[in-house]
Amino acid sequence: METNATETLQKLQKLTAQYFTTLKPTNEANSYTAQFKVVNYLELGCLITDLLKLCILALDNDMHNFSKADKSSAINVSLILETVLHLFPMNEMEFLGYVGEVVG
Repeated sequence: METNATETLQKLQKLTAQYFTTLKPTNEANSYTAQFKVVNYLELGCLITDLLKLCILALDNDMHNFSKADKSSAINVSLILETVLHLFPMNEMEFLGYVGEVVG
């Protein structure tokens, strides 16, 4: 029985090292970073401003605050959704599937 538990633990440690890749530990205790890719500073700036605009709209629930004629105030929902998709931890989800098989 002890051998089986040890083997299971070793499998889980191997899977953890292979699939838990989204969060990277920092120098601070219990703190991690998550990264996403942008093409350049302009895309990063657009993403940040679109996220802020989306939050403002969600809080105000008032679409007329941003002029439709002003292209710079339009929210690029596609960019926001693409970024969220990149942040979604698929490796960790795959790992959880394997953990279910190992312990189940």
